[in-house]
Amino acid sequence: MKNKKLQKMIVIGMMSSIAFLLHLLNFPIPPFPAFLEVDFGDIPALITAIILGPVAGITVELLKNIIDWVYTGSPTGVPVGHMANFVTGILFILPTYFIYKKLRSKKGLTFGLIIGTVTMAIGMSVLNYFAFMPMYNFFLNVPVETGAALRSTIVAGILPFNLIKGVLVTVVFLLIFRVMDKWIIKQQRSFQL
Repeated sequence: MKNKKLQKMIVIGMMSSIAFLLHLLNFPIPPFPAFLEVDFGDIPALITAIILGPVAGITVELLKNIIDWVYTGSPTGVPVGHMANFVTGILFILPTYFIYKKLRSKKGLTFGLIIGTVTMAIGMSVLNYFAFMPMYNFFLNVPVETGAALRSTIVAGILPFNLIKGVLVTVVFLLIFRVMDKWIIKQQRSFQL
C-alpha cells in the first residue's frame, strides 16, 4: 500500500517536472495578443489523469503552475496568468478523462479531446470575461475595458486562440498516445491493482 502511494507521488512529481519544462517551451501565434501562448504542458497532466485519475492530473497542473510561478514570477506579483493556465488545463483534461474513461477506445479519446478543447475554449472565454481580464486590469492598474471592447477581445482573440491551442495539443497528444498507448494502459492497470 505504501509502495503504491510512493510510486504515485513519484509519477506525479516526474510528470509535473516534465509539464513545467514543456510549459517553458511556449510560443505565441502571430495574429493573437502576445500574452496568449501555446504550450504543451497539459499533455503530461492528461497522461497522469489517464493513468492515476483526475485528482493526479489536476495535481500535475497545479504543481506545474506553482513551479513556473516560482521560476518566472508574475508581472503583477499575483499569479493571474498561472491561475488562468491552471484552470485552462483543468477545463481541457477533465472532460477528456471522463469521456475516455466511459468509452475506453481511441475514438472515445479523440471525442474526449474534442470536447475538452471546446470546453476549454468556451470556459476560458466566460472566465476571462468575468474573472481573469478584470483581475489583470485591477492588478496592473489599467482602465477596465468597456463591455463591448472586452467582448470583442474575447470573441476575436481568446476564443479562437483556445480552439487553436486545443487542436494543437490534441494532435500532439494523439501522436504521443499512438506510440505510448500500450505503456499507458499497462501503467493504468498496475496502479488499479
